[in-house]
Amino acid sequence: MPMKPLWDLAEDLAEGRTTSAALTAECFDRIEDPDGEGARAFIRLFKDAAMDAADASDKARGHGIVPSPLAGIPVSIKDLCDIRGYTTLAGSKTLEDRPPAADDAPVVARLRAAGAIVLGTTNITEFAFGALGLNPHYGTPKNPWDRATGRIPGGSSSGAAVSVTDGMAAAALGSDTAGSVRMPAGFCGITGFKPTTGRIPTDGVVPLAPTLDSIGPLGNSVQCCAMVDAIFAGERPERLAPHPVEHATVAVPKHLVCEDLDEAVASAFETALSRLSAAGARIVEIAFAELDEIAPLNAGGTLPIIEGYAWHRELLEAKGDLYDPIIARRFRNGAGIPAHVYIDLLAGQRDLIARADAVTAPYDAVAMPTLAWVAPPIASIGNSADEWLAANSRTLRNTFVGNFLDRCAITVPCHEPGSGPVGLMLMGARGGDAALLGLAAGVEAALAR
Repeated sequence: MPMKPLWDLAEDLAEGRTTSAALTAECFDRIEDPDGEGARAFIRLFKDAAMDAADASDKARGHGIVPSPLAGIPVSIKDLCDIRGYTTLAGSKTLEDRPPAADDAPVVARLRAAGAIVLGTTNITEFAFGALGLNPHYGTPKNPWDRATGRIPGGSSSGAAVSVTDGMAAAALGSDTAGSVRMPAGFCGITGFKPTTGRIPTDGVVPLAPTLDSIGPLGNSVQCCAMVDAIFAGERPERLAPHPVEHATVAVPKHLVCEDLDEAVASAFETALSRLSAAGARIVEIAFAELDEIAPLNAGGTLPIIEGYAWHRELLEAKGDLYDPIIARRFRNGAGIPAHVYIDLLAGQRDLIARADAVTAPYDAVAMPTLAWVAPPIASIGNSADEWLAANSRTLRNTFVGNFLDRCAITVPCHEPGSGPVGLMLMGARGGDAALLGLAAGVEAALAR
């Protein structure tokens, strides 16, 4: 069961209804539950340090020292980020002999400075290079929906999403290069936010594709994500003022993102749009043929393959046998891609961004299903690379739009209680992070009604 939203926890702490030590101990009880997913959701735990930090937070609060609303609240960190004194593993076995990190990654340091309690590092698709959340080295945490079947959690921030849905953390740090925050959030039925690329520092984070990489939060509400995002950005978190949906104009593309949807996804998406319309939002279907250009532009090699291979080439040569074979094969595909293909891809991306910006400028946001399907069973993916790649491509199709167009984007749950999780994704303008979060809070409230 998820923990309370962050602002509610902050109020409970402020009013003395709970303590940081109690919240942190509760998280570890759930993480260490042998019947739970903690052993697969987390790669490394910092239990002693976290409990000491929680005790210190409670003592500081007793003296009126509360550095931020997140103070004393337990969070998880994706296993890509440097944690001082520990080797960053990136969900792999290939980095185990590397020296410990000398410093926390800036995003981790900012969480600590805000008073957050760091519980541990969460499981990921190896080197964050996959949309499904499968990891042969550390196991795969099961999606909280339909655990009896055993469904994929989504990736690459798989453990981050499960840590939040199962109440093992109040919020999580994830990364998003092609949707790796929004995909697991959408599959698991929580909220996930991808900021505009470059707004949040990625220093001290193992890269996948620096052109696209971003750091974003996963949480139980838009307000939760906004609080953590502000801390990532070095800003003081404030409660969002939800943007009334009756003042919003939301575009729905006719191209690409609404094609080949599961019936459950199509139904939930249409119901969500109907609820927003009933609440006063203006829903406009638009031609957005520029979206159909994304796949052809990337046909010669994607940025994660090209830029990823540049980082991995020596490691593949030395320890390629320790990689997940599918991940190794994907990175190696970058070896034969000529420089002119990379340069043309970057130029094509810049041109497409400019034209796409012009298409969506009249609208407050672009709405689409976060994912084309509900989380499939882990067993259905099979063991062949072709099955893995087909499922991977279908999963990241919609979320990758926001990364390639350098937009901020957020997913909020829009399914009926008890049914398979479905996310509604809102994509904002480049640099329009604050406006998008405000609108998303309004949309969240309208959907709840």
